Amino acid sequence: MQTNFTPEQLQDPAFERSNQILRACVHCGFCTATCPTYQVLGDELDSPRGRIYLMKDMLENERVPDAKTVKHIDRCLSCLACMTTCPSGVHYMHLVDHARDYIEQTYKRPMGERVLRWTLARILPYPMRFRVALLGAKVARPFGRLVPDARLRAMLEMAPKQIPPVSRNDDPQTHSAKTARRKRVALMTGCAQRALNTDINDATIRLLTRLGCDVVVAQGAGCCGALTHHMGKTDESHATAAKNIRAWAAEMDGDGLDAIVINTSGCGTTVKDYGHMFRNEPLAEDAARVSACAMDVSELLEQLDLPEGAQQDITIAYHAACSLQHGQQIKSAPKMLLKRAGFKVVEPADSHLCCGSAGTYNLMQPEISKQLKDRKVRTLEAKQPDVIATGNIGCMMQIGSATDVPIVHTVELLDWVTGGPRPPALDRTPDTREPAIPMLR
Repeated sequence: MQTNFTPEQLQDPAFERSNQILRACVHCGFCTATCPTYQVLGDELDSPRGRIYLMKDMLENERVPDAKTVKHIDRCLSCLACMTTCPSGVHYMHLVDHARDYIEQTYKRPMGERVLRWTLARILPYPMRFRVALLGAKVARPFGRLVPDARLRAMLEMAPKQIPPVSRNDDPQTHSAKTARRKRVALMTGCAQRALNTDINDATIRLLTRLGCDVVVAQGAGCCGALTHHMGKTDESHATAAKNIRAWAAEMDGDGLDAIVINTSGCGTTVKDYGHMFRNEPLAEDAARVSACAMDVSELLEQLDLPEGAQQDITIAYHAACSLQHGQQIKSAPKMLLKRAGFKVVEPADSHLCCGSAGTYNLMQPEISKQLKDRKVRTLEAKQPDVIATGNIGCMMQIGSATDVPIVHTVELLDWVTGGPRPPALDRTPDTREPAIPMLR
């Protein structure tokens, strides 16, 4: 694609990077075949190719974006399926990130949207604030039908039926290996996940210490910054990311780290991009070190030689989170680990398509999100699984809100089959008179 950025514009690293990305695009349209919003809406401007034209025009002319441009860019899930499909290697993620930052700086949204985005940015990245908000939503949920705004209804519906107690495992500390130490790793405990589901971090710590890892929860680490980053709030996202970089760099320079382990794939995609995000800032060197050290938990488990388990009479439908399969290009590891553990693993049709969660997307674009959720649930339930497994808390909440099939994190199943407790979610079924899922052999 031909571009016409001025030399002055190209002095800005963000514009220079966008210019590189735009020039790689050849208008082929392969991306439209795998774009979830184009599949649902059928509008060229709701495809990656259409959005690229909008972003090029907006950025090249440095114009104040109009409502139409903002609408179509806002509708992007950032699922990154287009990057997996693109034969030209167009790095759409960095381009849309720049566009969102530009919109945030130059476009004045309607008051309702500004308030919603401000509220989400002040609550979701902070576990205790989020817990209080979830309690409030749980109380208000019975009155949700009276709320006229679909986005506010979606926020009320997000509250789980059970809000777990705080897990002290998430406090800064070192969980020592239960066997001879093989690795020392830092666990990113996250933000929203700590409020919504404490079973995931607990299971991760049990499993990794059982396999010979010292698991460090670093002092000062917290939210990865993804939630605010995807809203274009760059200063806020970089501030939280910088805390992580400093915390993990201190551990690397102290007793050392073999990996920074992340069990929420949406966070993993962002942390692995810290090197790019901070490339022109004082933390550039440490950010690059952190990105190079970051691993999804499934990547680490492949290195740790998970014991092979007996064949189980349990069918797992594996949902591939977009941030894992497209953002990090990790596709086979979780499935192979589950099979090695003894489970029968099946995949739904169109497994490359997003479930509609996408960070805060299900709260800000609830109508489109619901269509994607319903389609994903239909394809998963068509496989008649006993359990649905995935590697991202957002997907778990999204899919779990529309199905009675228990949904758990992949690591919870691996912990269970290697000696850990049965995942509590397996017994949270409509009929609790007897376990819906067989016991392990």
